[in-house]
Amino acid sequence: MRTRGAAPPRPAPKADAYRLLAATGIHKGDREYQQDQVALLVHPRHKGCVLAVVADGMGGRSGGRKASDQVMLTARQLFERYSPITDDAEILLKNLVAESHLVIRLTAISSEQEPHSTLAAFVINPGGDCHWVHSGDSRIYHFRAGQLAFRTKDHSYVQALVDRGELTEAEAQNHPRSNILVGCLGTESEPPAALHTIQRLQPGDVLLACSDGVWHYFTPTELASVLEALTPREASEFLIDKARSRAGGAGDNLSLAVVKVDGVPAP
Repeated sequence: MRTRGAAPPRPAPKADAYRLLAATGIHKGDREYQQDQVALLVHPRHKGCVLAVVADGMGGRSGGRKASDQVMLTARQLFERYSPITDDAEILLKNLVAESHLVIRLTAISSEQEPHSTLAAFVINPGGDCHWVHSGDSRIYHFRAGQLAFRTKDHSYVQALVDRGELTEAEAQNHPRSNILVGCLGTESEPPAALHTIQRLQPGDVLLACSDGVWHYFTPTELASVLEALTPREASEFLIDKARSRAGGAGDNLSLAVVKVDGVPAP
């Protein structure tokens, strides 16, 4: 006599295989000194886990650079201790904002300067989920199928006018007060920390983090077209060159990090 037991569980479907193509770019622009910083960090223990960080320092020649340097140092320290298996990515990013802000404030006390910095950072986990945080007017864009899927909203005076319907996005782009921030790292008040999550990246998705020295000279449609047509390295070089040209000799520091999700046929 044969007895029939429960059917064995079906194996879970395998996640789509993919690889990440990435590049960073940085240029002094037409400034006398470089206050931007950018980094693309690969996790030392977890394959497929990366952290991209852009920081636009403010506060004079040495002050702004000190601020953006502190953001990068804090990012490296926190990311080395991070585990995508056991840790929450949003907590990592919140800590990045809070600890960078605190260190910059301490730097201001010891050096009698007023260093400030923006922050735009995203982490991609091996499972394909992506999380980001930003503070100030450095931006993160998510493009899918050659279209803008989502982007950060600046913590700035003109963004507040756009939110109230007093300005259009196009008008805000060239507003004379577009550089006035209402929140960033290093100020007396607590910095904003706007979070966003992409549950699962798809092949063809592109993420762009950049300072205002880059995005100020492009529409989202232009950025989407460039990032879809070119590799991350080619796109980084093109966007910097084009922004320099459009600035007409009055350009800010430029920094950007590009990550493209490239589909790989499953074995």
